[in-house]
Amino acid sequence: MSSFNDTFLRAARGQEVSHTPVWYMRQAGRSQPEYRAIKEKYSLFEITHQPELCAYVTRLPVENYGVDAAVLYKDIMTPLPAIGVDVEIKSGIGPVIDNPIRSAADIEKLGMIEPEEDVPYVLETIKLLTTEQLNVPLIGFGGAPFTLASYMIEGGPSKNYHKTKAFMYQEPAAWHALMDKLAEMTIRYTTAQVHAGAGTIQLFDSWVGTLNVQDFRVFIKPHMDKIFAALKELNIPLIMHGVGAAHLAKDWNDLPLDVVGLDWRLSIEEAREKGVNKTVQGNLDPSLLLCDWDIIEKNVKPILDAGMKHPGHIFNLGHGVFPEVQPETLKKLTAFVQEYTAR
Repeated sequence: MSSFNDTFLRAARGQEVSHTPVWYMRQAGRSQPEYRAIKEKYSLFEITHQPELCAYVTRLPVENYGVDAAVLYKDIMTPLPAIGVDVEIKSGIGPVIDNPIRSAADIEKLGMIEPEEDVPYVLETIKLLTTEQLNVPLIGFGGAPFTLASYMIEGGPSKNYHKTKAFMYQEPAAWHALMDKLAEMTIRYTTAQVHAGAGTIQLFDSWVGTLNVQDFRVFIKPHMDKIFAALKELNIPLIMHGVGAAHLAKDWNDLPLDVVGLDWRLSIEEAREKGVNKTVQGNLDPSLLLCDWDIIEKNVKPILDAGMKHPGHIFNLGHGVFPEVQPETLKKLTAFVQEYTAR
C-alpha cells in the first residue's frame, strides 16, 4: 500500500493542505460499470453483508477516480432492523417500512443496537479496508434522527413529511423520546465504526431542511448536540450534511462538529457571511455532471476559488452522484480539482 494520503483529514480540521481534497457522496456504486455488474447478481443488502465484496465496491472509486477519501458503501437504514424496524430497500422506491411509528407505544417497543452483534459485517468491512486496502481515510456515516424518523413515521420516502411533522407537533414528548432513542443508536453505531477504523463520521440529515430554524432548534438541535458531543471524544473530524438546509447552516456551525456540508443552494461566500467559520464541504450541483466539460469547469472554478480564500474546504457535490453520470467525468473532475488547487 502506498503512503497514506491524509489531505482530507487535514482539510476537515482546517489545517494547511497541498491541494483541496475531493470525494463524492455516493461515489461508491451508482454510475460505475463494475458496480452495475455486481448489482446484476446481488442486492444492496447482499453486498453489504459480504465484507470482501462491500470493501471492493467501497475502494473502487479511490482506484478509478483518485479521490482523497473513501466512503463506506451502505445505506442509512442499515442499523434500523437491529432496533426492531422492518425496513426493505425497494428498487425504484427506496426504503419501505411495514411497521411505521404511530404512537408513543410504538416508540417504547424499539430496542437498542449492539453493533458487534447486530452489524458485524459493517465492522468487518471497515477493518478490511483500513488495515489492508486503502491509502486514504475511510468515511463512516449514519443517518441523523430526523431523517431516520421521517422514514419510520411516513413508512417510506416522502415529498412533504406531513405525517412526520404532525407527529412532532402533536406528540412532542413522544417525539423527543424517539429522537433520544435514535440519537443513542447513532452514537453506538458510529462509535463502533470509528473503533473498527473509520477516520471520520458524516451524519446525513438529508431531509431536515423541511423544518424551519425555530423548529430545528426546539425539536432537533438538542439531540444533534448530544450525538456530536459524544463523538467528539473519539478525536476524529465530524461532518454534517443535508439537502435544502441553507437556512440551518449557522445552527450546524454552532454544533460540536468540524465540517459543515453545503448543497448548491448556498455558496461558500454566503455561508461565510452567515457566520459559518468551520471547514465547509461541497457544493457543485450534481446535475452539472451531465454537461460538457467546459460548462463543468466554468462552474467548478468559482467554488474552488471561494474555498481557497479560507483554510478548510473539501470539494464535493451538493448531493450524491446519480446513475447517469459517466465515470470518466468524475475522474477528470477529480484531477482538475487537485491540480487547480495545488499549492
